[in-house]
Amino acid sequence: MSRSEAAITLYRLQACPYCERVVRVLQDNDVPYESRFVEPMHSDRNVVRRISGKRTVPAIVDENTGVTMSESANIVEYVEAEYGDQETDTGVEA
Repeated sequence: MSRSEAAITLYRLQACPYCERVVRVLQDNDVPYESRFVEPMHSDRNVVRRISGKRTVPAIVDENTGVTMSESANIVEYVEAEYGDQETDTGVEA
């Protein structure tokens, strides 16, 4: 699967600030993803529980690496490490 295909599935809620933080990082790093909006009621989020073991969002599944995780801070750190700008510093200041 090429990186141009959406290999990351993001489980999220509408207007969730933690979910929006993850969306912003995915977009900033040009990472294609597919959103799956989940039930607003925490107790109804069985699909998220099945994939991550928790009912919290955001949660991602990355088919490129086999990683499944939740918690926005962890996801942001993972996306930046895995998909962030890989260019080396040339020492030239802008």
